[in-house]
Amino acid sequence: MPHKKRRRSAKRKKNLLSFTRLLQLVLLLLLPFAVWVGYLDYTVRARFDGKKWSIPARVFAQPLELYEGLTLQPAVLETELKALGYQQVKRLKQAGQFSRQGNRYRIYTKGFTFWDKTEQPGTYQVHFSGNRVSRLEGAGDAWVLRLEPREIGSIYPGHGEDRILVTLNSIPPLLGEALIAVEDKNFARHHGISGKSIARAILANIKAGAIVQGGSTITQQLVKNFFLTHERSVWRKAQEAIMSVLLELRYNKAHILEAYVNEVYLGQSGPRSIHGFGLAAQHYFNQPLASLQPHQLALLVGLVKGASYYNPWRHPERARTRRNLVLQIMADQQLIDPATHRISSRQPLDLATFSQRQQGDYPAYLDLVKRQLLRDYREQDLHSQGLRIFTPMSPPVQHQMEAVVVARMQRLNHRPGDNLQAAALITAVGSGEILALTGDRQPRYSGFNRALDARRQVGSLVKPFVYLTALMQPERYQLSSRVDDAPVSLTLENGDLWRPENFSGESHGELLLYQALAFSYNQATARLGLDLGIEKVIATLRQAGLERNGEAFPALILGALDLSPLEVSHLYHTLAADGVYTPLRAIRAVLDARNQPLQRYALASEPRFTPEQSHLVHFVLQAVMRTGTGRNAYNDLPAELAVAGKTGTTNKQRDSWFAGYSGDHLGVVWVGNDDNTPTRLTGSSGALTIWTHIFSRLNTRGIAQKPPENIAYYWIDSQSGLRSVDSCEGALLIPFVTGSQPQQAADCQTRKQSSKGWFKLFR
Repeated sequence: MPHKKRRRSAKRKKNLLSFTRLLQLVLLLLLPFAVWVGYLDYTVRARFDGKKWSIPARVFAQPLELYEGLTLQPAVLETELKALGYQQVKRLKQAGQFSRQGNRYRIYTKGFTFWDKTEQPGTYQVHFSGNRVSRLEGAGDAWVLRLEPREIGSIYPGHGEDRILVTLNSIPPLLGEALIAVEDKNFARHHGISGKSIARAILANIKAGAIVQGGSTITQQLVKNFFLTHERSVWRKAQEAIMSVLLELRYNKAHILEAYVNEVYLGQSGPRSIHGFGLAAQHYFNQPLASLQPHQLALLVGLVKGASYYNPWRHPERARTRRNLVLQIMADQQLIDPATHRISSRQPLDLATFSQRQQGDYPAYLDLVKRQLLRDYREQDLHSQGLRIFTPMSPPVQHQMEAVVVARMQRLNHRPGDNLQAAALITAVGSGEILALTGDRQPRYSGFNRALDARRQVGSLVKPFVYLTALMQPERYQLSSRVDDAPVSLTLENGDLWRPENFSGESHGELLLYQALAFSYNQATARLGLDLGIEKVIATLRQAGLERNGEAFPALILGALDLSPLEVSHLYHTLAADGVYTPLRAIRAVLDARNQPLQRYALASEPRFTPEQSHLVHFVLQAVMRTGTGRNAYNDLPAELAVAGKTGTTNKQRDSWFAGYSGDHLGVVWVGNDDNTPTRLTGSSGALTIWTHIFSRLNTRGIAQKPPENIAYYWIDSQSGLRSVDSCEGALLIPFVTGSQPQQAADCQTRKQSSKGWFKLFR
């Protein structure tokens, strides 16, 4: 007996030892598993409790503002409304609609949060009389209707994901209900994974002999997209299942569904991937998510299964079938009534046009915006903080400019081997806001931005600043002063001979100062610049806004100065704005993702030249356009439109420039070859033709002709520069700073008729 007891005791000890070892083994195996689960739990909490997404900065154009007295074609209003996604209807029922009855438009605005206030949705009536807004009626008797601005692009993170964040309480309730009905009927009851769904999927796959159905819940789909790769493996599926359970333990269903609505992939637009229903509504319908109809919501829900496979632009019938299946499920679940189901199933896809959904249409302008932003913000912030950036870009002006550049460059590149390029920008005179910009003859090209980076010799564009330097000394120089256009020869410090010639190769003897600039004579300008001193000319350029260092050698007087079209615009804007320097800008304001103002880019200006000096420059640059090198512009421009400008042609016609302005707009155009080879073009035969066609289409006012108090007009003899009278042959009406006018009278030969020249406009 004692022997048996000892054997039983030994067996118990052995079993206990085996159990202990087994327990140790189990614990040893469970420890890594527990650590792994702990790591997954930390990953879930860290991502969900922190910043979930990198939201790109969104860039907006200037809004169209309507007020009584505004000059506007009704067709332009309709174009803007349709570009913003407004639907034309017979009777307004909801935001985002408009109707037309004769000359009256009724508009139900969508509302928008601007940099200065939030505009609430409301109905307005806009009455037209011809091409003018004659009456505006609307919410609260507002005197101005500001439509929401177009989104012209985004500054994306490196991975290219884009989304518009929405909250669960801001989406249509039908969207959430339809998502659950189609993607996860047991969403409210399971804890991350659904055994029934997995079993049903396995059975369906076995019957089909292939993978035709997945068993993923909404939570699993979110985990897969949010945390994991799309690799198909047992290991990844195990991670997905565990993280789904952990997600459900940590967060409620509302939190999970909201994240899913913002995360799910719903399409592609070039390099930009469309995530979330907020952006998908804009991408596919050009409408805010809250305003979508049942048939539109059904299409978006249907895309969850495969955004590429059901792409409605590429596969419209496939997308329609999928949409109608979703509508049927919605009807079966009593989410919509039979009448709604019947009507919705018959609806067209109602997609936005390609032009409405296209993003990145303005690469050159967005490049400028980004560069100006980087003065104040880190690049990482532009990619991830969801900033809202408001710009002064005018879509109508941009589109008019682009159409002209494309058409005119096709004509200029008419010979085999021609590869001329172009850059152009339009600026609002006074505010310095850049309204339109292209850096390529093909405006959609996103490569080298010539408007910002092509630094080319400006040629005769520098001449107005030479003459302005002279006019700043009224005791020495007036527009009637005589200058000599005889040949110039100067030995430089290195022994080279500088001998500039006129474009025609001819000399013109003595002539009036304003005539020398109007006809862009090189020899007369060179003599004047040397007499003034090159350093003084450079100082004038700096006053006008030149930031680049200009070397003080004689050729600078005739344009041996490398500048970009943007830099030229800085200089000429000071001339156009009556001598007031204003830094050019492409940003009005920046808001954060919560619509809180971060920074306002207010107007900053500083008088650099006197009103008298500016008026004299206006006069002589108008002479360029009426009688000088820019006169061909009036083949297309209205005769009553007063504009000023200057052509520019560089050595061997490598560059064709034109810079010109009206009372409202400044335009700078460059045409040339990227390899700096000759173009066969002058400033007037190339760049001026583009500028003229742009300005003939702009809604712009002429330059104001009222002179400053200290300016008086006198009749001057066009040959001698001495005093004359209206009835004398060759008499010209010219402005002078009071006291600087010539006192001596010229011999007068009476003409038969009084002068009818362009200068009569100044009287």
